[in-house]
Amino acid sequence: METGDPLVTAGWLKQNISAPDIRVVDATYYAPFLKAEKTGREEWAEEHIPGAVHFDIDAIKAGGTDLPHMLPDPIMFSSRVRKLGIGDGNRVIVYDNNNFCAAARVWWMLRVMGHLDVKVLDGGLAAWKAEGGDLEDMPPVAVERHFTARVRSDLVKDINQVAAASASGSHAIVDARAKGRFTAEAPEPREGLPSGHIPGSSCAPSSDLINADGTLKSANELQGLLPSSQAPIITTCGSGVTAAILALAYARLGNWDVAVYDGSWTEWASDPSRPVATGAA
Repeated sequence: METGDPLVTAGWLKQNISAPDIRVVDATYYAPFLKAEKTGREEWAEEHIPGAVHFDIDAIKAGGTDLPHMLPDPIMFSSRVRKLGIGDGNRVIVYDNNNFCAAARVWWMLRVMGHLDVKVLDGGLAAWKAEGGDLEDMPPVAVERHFTARVRSDLVKDINQVAAASASGSHAIVDARAKGRFTAEAPEPREGLPSGHIPGSSCAPSSDLINADGTLKSANELQGLLPSSQAPIITTCGSGVTAAILALAYARLGNWDVAVYDGSWTEWASDPSRPVATGAA
């Protein structure tokens, strides 16, 4: 049973980083269409929190699909995270340098695979620097650990499950993309993909949930920004990354059972058989 806050402060991490069971993970990721000067891995190689390994969501992903960074099977996932030194009994702290992209995604991936002792560093690398935390540029020597995957299938939804939820209203579907993309007033960044939204979904842009300093807004503020529902919740976005920011925010509100639509809009809008809604929800 997961309780409490899914995030930790930089002050907490600074006090606890030397604990033998702590594993720090840098998950910084930039979507290709952002045309960032450096990749997340290149930024990590230049400077990172001491002991932090880099988790690349474009490397630890499912094969056999054109969809970006889809969740891998538990065997592949376990193999890759073991090599990063992440395993049973570890307290994992995930951070990034890009407004929870993709720290929230890696937090969600680990939870899907049954590792529940995982938190996100609120404010990411910037908060660590502001706290006066040390930095290093040498890759840590990861000691392989055993990782036992216990898949929580309730935390991930596929296209057929989302279609059923859309048709029946069994779940609240909440979209993390910008409002213009949701309403179809702005284009999608992925070439050839129409904008719009899954019928019956609502829009809660993930960028609205983040403070100017890169920290997640308080529970009181989030309550006014996120749709509340008595029904179960599925979050979606462009490719399953910022949807996890919504899941993280809902966890801060005490709802740890939010599912992420892994294929998200890239999968939905690429299938001509799926209905596309436009305009406001």
